[in-house]
Amino acid sequence: MLRLLGLLLVVWLAITVIGAVVEGLFWLAVVGVLFFAGTAVLGWVQRDRKSLPRGR
Repeated sequence: MLRLLGLLLVVWLAITVIGAVVEGLFWLAVVGVLFFAGTAVLGWVQRDRKSLPRGR
């Protein structure tokens, strides 16, 4: 699951760079940043969930 999230982070980063470089596609950069942030938060939650010890 974390590998998939890492792959998604790379994809969103690439979309953000393309949106920032290509004039007229600023909206793509904004969408890329939003998806990147959402995926990073999801990955952070998944990582914390895995590191917590199981309940008694």
